[in-house]
Amino acid sequence: MKYDVVIAGGGFAGAYCARVLGKALGAAGVKRVALIAERNVLVFHPMLAEVAGAALSPLDVVNPLREFCKNVDVLQGVIHKVDWAQKQLVLDGGRFTRNHVVTFDHLVLTLGSVTDMSRVPGMGDHAWPMKSVADALRLRAALINRLEEANLVEDAELRQRLMTFVVVGGGYTGVETAGQIMDLLHEVRPLYANLKDTLPKVILAHSRAHLLEEIGEKLGDYAQRVLEKRGMEVRLNTRVTEVTAAKVILQDGSFIEAHTVVCTVGNAPSPVVLDLAKQLGMPGDKGRVEVEATMRVKGVDKLWASGDCASVPWDDRGTMKVAPPTAQFAMRQGKQLGENIARVLKRGAGAELRPFSYRYMGQLATVGEREAVAEVFGMHFSGFFAWWMWRTIYLAKLPGMGRRFRVMVDWTFDLFFARDISLVLPPAEDLLRAIHLETGESLFEAGTKVRAFYFVKRGSVTLEAAGEAPRLMSAGDVIDQACATGEGLWRVGAAATESTDVVVIRGRALEMLKTTLKLVRRE
Repeated sequence: MKYDVVIAGGGFAGAYCARVLGKALGAAGVKRVALIAERNVLVFHPMLAEVAGAALSPLDVVNPLREFCKNVDVLQGVIHKVDWAQKQLVLDGGRFTRNHVVTFDHLVLTLGSVTDMSRVPGMGDHAWPMKSVADALRLRAALINRLEEANLVEDAELRQRLMTFVVVGGGYTGVETAGQIMDLLHEVRPLYANLKDTLPKVILAHSRAHLLEEIGEKLGDYAQRVLEKRGMEVRLNTRVTEVTAAKVILQDGSFIEAHTVVCTVGNAPSPVVLDLAKQLGMPGDKGRVEVEATMRVKGVDKLWASGDCASVPWDDRGTMKVAPPTAQFAMRQGKQLGENIARVLKRGAGAELRPFSYRYMGQLATVGEREAVAEVFGMHFSGFFAWWMWRTIYLAKLPGMGRRFRVMVDWTFDLFFARDISLVLPPAEDLLRAIHLETGESLFEAGTKVRAFYFVKRGSVTLEAAGEAPRLMSAGDVIDQACATGEGLWRVGAAATESTDVVVIRGRALEMLKTTLKLVRRE
C-alpha cells in the first residue's frame, strides 16, 4: 500500500486536511492520499459530555470519515511505528489484520494526544476517562448503574458512597462533564422510589486556583459560582494523589468516599510521535513537534504536523504565540495544511505555501441547567444567553446537515421530556480469550510486537529462535516477556506441536501480569 500522502490521525486536524486534499485532487485522490484513524468516525468532542449525561445520542456526535473525506482512502487501524528511513509505517487493523506496511512520500502527523492516567496510583484502574464516544457511553452506563445499586441498598453510608461522584480536572471537559452529571442525577432521581431522601453529591476537584483558566479568571469564577449554587462541591488547589475502589485520596491526606471517579486530566504525547521525533533528533515542546508557520516540520522535507501534536506558530494580533490545542484551531490548521500539501503535489517542492493565520473568535463552556460561560471576540457572556450561543455556534460547526438536524431534534425533545435512562452497556473488554490451534499452526512469529501473553491450557507449543534449540511449552506453561526483547518484540516464534488450546491474556490483565512478573523476578 503506497500513497503520495499519508495522514496519521483522524481527529479534526487530520480529517479536515484529508477533506481539503480530496476536494483538490478529485477522484484520483483515493489512490494518492490515505487517512489512517483508529476509528472510522470524526468525533465532535465539544458535545461528548452531553452523551455521558444522556442528553444526546452517541450517533449525534460522530460523522463517518468516509462520508466526510471523499476521494481519500480511509484506513482504520492503530499505527505502531513509523520508520522514517524507509518511509513506511506499520498498521494494526484488528485481530486478523495486523502488521500491514503502508509506504508514503509525504507524512502528516495529526495524532493528537493519548490518555495516560498512570501517574496517579489507582486512577487507571478505578477512574472513567472522557476521551472518546465509548468512554462517554461507559460513563453514562456507570452513572445509571450507581443509581440502580443505590436504590437497592438500605445502608445509609453505602448509599451515599454510591451517590457520590468525583470529577478530576477543572478544564472544559471536567466542568462540562460535571455539569451534565449533575443535570442527569437531579432530573432522574425522582424516578427511583428509594432515593427521595438521598441527595446526590458531585465533587469537582481541580489542581489550580480557578476553573476554566483558558477562558479567564472572571468567567471561570462565574462558572464555579453557578455550579456551587446548584449544589456541586468545587475544590480548588486540590490534587488527587491516589484512587481506590471506594476512596479518592487527596494531597493533604484527606479523602472522599466515592465509588465513581471521572478523570478528565492526564493527556500525554502520542508514543508514535515521540518515537519519530527521537529517530529524527527533533526537539519538542512537551511532546509537540516544532513546525514552521506553513506546518512543515522544521528541517525535515516532506514531513508535516498540525493539531494537538504540533507547536504551530500563531500571530495573535501582532503577538507570536503557539496555537492552543483546541478543536477550533485544529480544524483551521487542517484546512490550511491540506491546501499547502495540494499546492506541493500540483506544483512541486517550490510551490508557494501559506502560513497558518486565524482570527481567534473565543471559547465557550456549558455548566449545565441551561447556563454557560463564553468569551467571544474579547466580550464576556454568561447565563442563559451564553448557553444559547453555545448551542447555536456548535450546532453550526457540527459536520453534516443530517447530524445537525438530529441534534436539533434531540435538544428540542430535551426541553419537554426526561432524559433516557435505558441501560445499554457496551461490550466488556475481552481480557481473557481461549483460542484453538491445530498441529503446525503459528501462534506468533519472531520479530512481531508483543500484544498478549499465552497460557497453554492443553497440548503443547514449540518456541524456535535462530541459533537456539527448540523449546517445548506444555500444558500449564506461560509464554511471557521472558521470550521477548527489551523493545517489546517476540524473540522467538511459536507454533502448535499438536492440537492445542491456549488462553490469551491481554489488555489490563496483561499489564497487571507484566508488573507482577517483574516484581517476582526481581525478588
